[in-house]
Amino acid sequence: MNRTIKSIGGASKWAAVAVTVTVLSACTLPRGAALTSEIVNEERSDTSAFQVVRVGRANAAAVAHWPGTGTNSSYRWPTGTRGPQGSVIRSGDKVNLSIWDNQENSLLTQRDVKSVQLPGLTVSPSGTIFVPYLDEVVINGQTPAQARREIQNRISAIVPSAQVQLEMTPGPNNAVDLISGVVSPGSFPMPDRNYKILSVIAQGGGIAPGLRNPIVRLQRGGSTYDIRAERLFADASHNITLRGGDNILVLEDKRYFTAFGATGIEELIRFEQEEITALEAMSLIGGLSDNRANPKGVLVLRDYGQTALRVDGTGPSKAQVIFAFDMTTADGLFAARKFLVQPEDTVLATESSVTSVRTILGLVGSVFGVADTVQNY
Repeated sequence: MNRTIKSIGGASKWAAVAVTVTVLSACTLPRGAALTSEIVNEERSDTSAFQVVRVGRANAAAVAHWPGTGTNSSYRWPTGTRGPQGSVIRSGDKVNLSIWDNQENSLLTQRDVKSVQLPGLTVSPSGTIFVPYLDEVVINGQTPAQARREIQNRISAIVPSAQVQLEMTPGPNNAVDLISGVVSPGSFPMPDRNYKILSVIAQGGGIAPGLRNPIVRLQRGGSTYDIRAERLFADASHNITLRGGDNILVLEDKRYFTAFGATGIEELIRFEQEEITALEAMSLIGGLSDNRANPKGVLVLRDYGQTALRVDGTGPSKAQVIFAFDMTTADGLFAARKFLVQPEDTVLATESSVTSVRTILGLVGSVFGVADTVQNY
């Protein structure tokens, strides 16, 4: 480090400067972030509760396979399959029956009336409907055409000339619920078994305007699946066939990481995309402070659960881990391009020790009129 101090006074001022620098050097000056050496020294102590991992190209691939952390650290989505075009009758559906018979002495119809109407028959939890003279008829799991033939065959044994007409209205087990995040949420009957998730979102008016980084969530049975809306729209294979009883929610992505230390900004940073590398994170937080940051000490702080801890090097050995990057080398930069920031991580830029020198000389200059510059540090 080359120091250039321009004197504007006599020898007495030089002595005062020397005394002042000595006194200030012994003091703890206020800083916005830790020095890299302070963290490393603490790690080396016997009581350290955290692990420091210096990330380079040699170990970046191995670190990438460590367990994920944070809320929604990864998404999963069911495989898309194409279903039949026809509907299937489920419990809770409504069935309208019309039975036609032109016989004079029909058991089913009255004189001069050629048909009997049985509207609004609800399919029972056991999958049956009640038909006069036939008792309970099981139609659950059948298409409307199959159910019509089933009733036709059974009633023909009693009234050979009878003809059956059947219409089905989907009930709650043959509908999906679009709950939130769209213009017009509601319950939507499935017109057939090939009803797609993009179709129901479109019927709901599309994703609500102003929803930042939307995620589509599917609740099916006891499982929950998530996918970013942009991925759903971009890849036709993700446009899955829905099942009766599915719940769909469109939510704003709440994942974030924290920027702290000698960075352009210090705040919570929302995930603007599905994955963010350490290098991309530095861009999102405005880069490193030119006057404060130590580019050799960019850190990512992360908490792991006890189940993620490993003793064989395939994962963290301690619950709290600090990943360190040297942004002054190609090795560190390439590693930062591959390292993924996890939700709820803290990205910390440590301060350069030259900041303390500048602070000291700045204070000296303000008291004694000494102009200082620090060069080639």
